[in-house]
Amino acid sequence: MKLTGARILMEVLKTEGVDTLFGYPGAAVIDIYDELAKSDMRHILVRHEQAAVHAADGYARAKGCVGVCLVTSGPGATNTVTGIASAFMDSIPLVVISGQVPTHLIGNDAFQEVDIVGITRPCTKHNYLVKRIEDLARTVKEAFYIAGSGRPGPVLIDIPKDVLVDSTNYVCRKTVRPKSYKPIYTPDIRRVRKVLNLIRQAERPLILAGGGVILSKASEALTQFARKLRIPVTTTLMGLGAFPGSDPLWLGMIGMHGTYQANMCTGDCDLMIAIGVRFDDRVTGKTDAFAPLAKIVHIDIDPTSISKNIPVCLPVVGDCGVSLGRLNALLEDEDLGNLRKTRDNWLEQIEYWRLSRPLAYQQEEVIKPQYVVEKLYELTKGRAVITTEVGQNQMWAAQYYHFDRPNHFVTSGGLGCMGFGLPAAIGVQLACPDKLVVDVAGDGSIQMNIQEFATAVQYGLPVKVVILNNGYLGMVRQWQELFYEKRYACTGFEHSPDFVKLAEAYGATGLRATAPGDVEAVLREGLSSDGPVLMDFAVEPEESVFPMVPAGAPLTEMVFVK
Repeated sequence: MKLTGARILMEVLKTEGVDTLFGYPGAAVIDIYDELAKSDMRHILVRHEQAAVHAADGYARAKGCVGVCLVTSGPGATNTVTGIASAFMDSIPLVVISGQVPTHLIGNDAFQEVDIVGITRPCTKHNYLVKRIEDLARTVKEAFYIAGSGRPGPVLIDIPKDVLVDSTNYVCRKTVRPKSYKPIYTPDIRRVRKVLNLIRQAERPLILAGGGVILSKASEALTQFARKLRIPVTTTLMGLGAFPGSDPLWLGMIGMHGTYQANMCTGDCDLMIAIGVRFDDRVTGKTDAFAPLAKIVHIDIDPTSISKNIPVCLPVVGDCGVSLGRLNALLEDEDLGNLRKTRDNWLEQIEYWRLSRPLAYQQEEVIKPQYVVEKLYELTKGRAVITTEVGQNQMWAAQYYHFDRPNHFVTSGGLGCMGFGLPAAIGVQLACPDKLVVDVAGDGSIQMNIQEFATAVQYGLPVKVVILNNGYLGMVRQWQELFYEKRYACTGFEHSPDFVKLAEAYGATGLRATAPGDVEAVLREGLSSDGPVLMDFAVEPEESVFPMVPAGAPLTEMVFVK
């Protein structure tokens, strides 16, 4: 049976189980949209293409699938680049479909022509320009396999308009796997046994878990492993929720704004078991002073990540879930009594660090942002899915909202992309319609994609936004305060909108708190609403995120609130 390229694309999306995609139409993809109108596939019309990618990102994380977005050529395609780069840095599986000018016009500087394949080559796991309709079905199937397998990531498919209009015979393919791409899921059992030998010898072991644990659905296996051996656990920003935040073995987040006990552990541990991490500079601080006393084991599905930033003594290439499963199976035959007893002194030292420098702030006459996040945690009982923008709001959410479950903290980690939180919350809410979804935002970053309130209202999505409104680009201002003698160059907002009125203009609910006594009431009212809500909290303008490790310093050299 002969089908057009646009129809073939829709048929392949169905075989991949796609039920929702995010996009914005244009001339180059109008044939796809015509087929969409005939199908029962749900399309979410965003207000900006960057938001389409962020929403697909949130949807992918929350649902555990490959997210999909659809945009037109030229500016439609270039507007996706920030979202693609964010997904690439955080290893999120996406398929981004872009329209392109007809093949005979490629290279002629045609209207709305850009080389999006060339532009995105550094920030995609793979990308394609489909020049023949006969290659379309295979390419789309291959793209989904690459995006969701191994170390996940975004894949872009650029489809010229004539390919969408042409017709050819369509044969449904079950699977398409490129011969040169073979991710390693199962670790070498000899290396797994070596990990166990190192654990037997260690007196002060530490587990460092990252986003790879969540992506491989290995949180339960990690929790079982740590509890069996009484090994304390810290995670990266992307790993929050991989290990229960209420567990006594939980140290809090590591890194530039990590907890005192987590960072001190890295300086004193004699064995670090790093699982699904890439040793980002915000995690390690000064690299040659990172975990100086430790033998480092690195478990990761991506062999290129191992020893890339931090040298390790034992690399284990494999899926985090499979690897932890093998370790847990080997532990069944171990005398865990002896291993567990050796942890007492180490855990006592950690408790001393925990008590000597806890996360702290003082709530006085002006609302402290930490207080808002703590109240949010208290009222939601830790069950909300938290998305964030980027900056101080992101760090306060990471520090003061405690995550017991994976995929309940959705943030732009590697790229640190302002404007991420609201569209990501929309994607999460669509994936999890029965969950409470809250975007913790700053007054600067929320304005980068605030137009997506119209999307939330149009589709009846009850996302909540908590703005920690300090009148500054807070994180940059903090650096200017600490390291540039308070020369606040271009970080203060001399004018901002009335966020309550702006929310109402979009058809959402707007609420405001200007004093500490207002915080709980505003949160209760906002969280109980059955529609989208923006809550504006006027917080301390010059509040900073502490503790903090200055750039280039070891993790153990932390700056605390004065």
